[in-house]
Amino acid sequence: MRWPYQARTASTPTRDSWWLSQTQSQHVDRNGFMTDLLITAGRVLTGPGGECVEDGAVLVRGSTIAAVGQRETLAGLATEGLATKSFPDATVMPGLIDSHVHLAFDASSDPVAALQGSDDETLMAGMADRARQLLGSGVTTVRDLGDRNGLAVRLRDVIADGALPGPRILSATTPLTSTGGHCWFFGGEVEGADTIRALVRRNVRAGADVIKVMATGGGLTRGGPAIWQSQFSEDDLRIVVEEAQNAGLPVAVHAHGTEGIEAAVAAGVNTIEHCTWMAEDGGFDLREDLAAKIKAAGIHVCTATSPNWRAFAERVGHDRAEELFTSMRWMAHLDVPMIAGTDAGVTRAVFDKIVNGMEFYQYLGIPLPKIIDMATVNAAHALGIGSDTGQLAEGYRADILVVDGNPLVELDALRRVRLVLAAGRPFHS
Repeated sequence: MRWPYQARTASTPTRDSWWLSQTQSQHVDRNGFMTDLLITAGRVLTGPGGECVEDGAVLVRGSTIAAVGQRETLAGLATEGLATKSFPDATVMPGLIDSHVHLAFDASSDPVAALQGSDDETLMAGMADRARQLLGSGVTTVRDLGDRNGLAVRLRDVIADGALPGPRILSATTPLTSTGGHCWFFGGEVEGADTIRALVRRNVRAGADVIKVMATGGGLTRGGPAIWQSQFSEDDLRIVVEEAQNAGLPVAVHAHGTEGIEAAVAAGVNTIEHCTWMAEDGGFDLREDLAAKIKAAGIHVCTATSPNWRAFAERVGHDRAEELFTSMRWMAHLDVPMIAGTDAGVTRAVFDKIVNGMEFYQYLGIPLPKIIDMATVNAAHALGIGSDTGQLAEGYRADILVVDGNPLVELDALRRVRLVLAAGRPFHS
């Protein structure tokens, strides 16, 4: 399958590549244009599986990683006047990937009302600020899974052009939903094959990087279908996948109910969001045969766990929280492919706390190296950009995070951010 965003970055001339060719011997100006930089540190986390280079270094040229290896070796490649940043007690690692955000939401107590009460320009300004928060917390790529009027595409392009700081954005534009269904207020209500095809094609023309469809209801939409209730049939979802594949785009499916999960798997989607295995009676319908199909198909699950999950557990009580977390722990035990995402923007899911969400996976018992992979290399592959980000390797984008301490020992190290580069551009707080 062709991934359009990957194809653009790999084969299309960009402003970054022009600056790389023009400014090889210079350093950074205040507009953020990068040239050569050698970063040295106590360890360089190349991944996957926690693979490290001790006393390592990363050489950045423009927007690209030129070399990764031992500090002494790379220092020998240094040219006169090369800028160097040294972090002896720190870890250099790939920038983090948040695979599920909504930049159009403000994480307030009523993000839907805030959205509906804002015009597009006000909304765009808020989205730009939230993108800046994400980058400052070490997130260099996000997948925005639903916005209004293609604003995330506009912001994506402004950031890619270097006019504003922020992570790379993969945008779903308008999510498909049923009439009056989950997140109908984004403008994506469809019914029947013709309107489904028309909206997918409209999203493609708008510059979407991924197609999002709400296979079941959701808790954010008042008066909509129940959270477990299916909004589309398997045949409907197959149409979505067919149209998306024709355009070379992946499909992300919001699915809480087991019936919706089953339809999504049968339709051949790329990722399942939430995947909570809810049943009509308020319980859970955990089906090991269906989990095996998810694994066999190479479908990744993004649980989209809020950074506010601890407060949620306190609010509903330990026993109820454990009941709700059961399906996630069960999937982890079965080694279902999972990637990190926060659902940032929905109620109390703020944009600068991805580490809180990663700590949920630690709570489930997942080892720290695997959790880091879920937010770097595994997420990159699941999103179709694994050939140019998610790892520190020669030829990859210079999406780089430097943190004090060792995140393979304590995730809290990820909160101690020393340096962030997004496509070689340094973040200035």
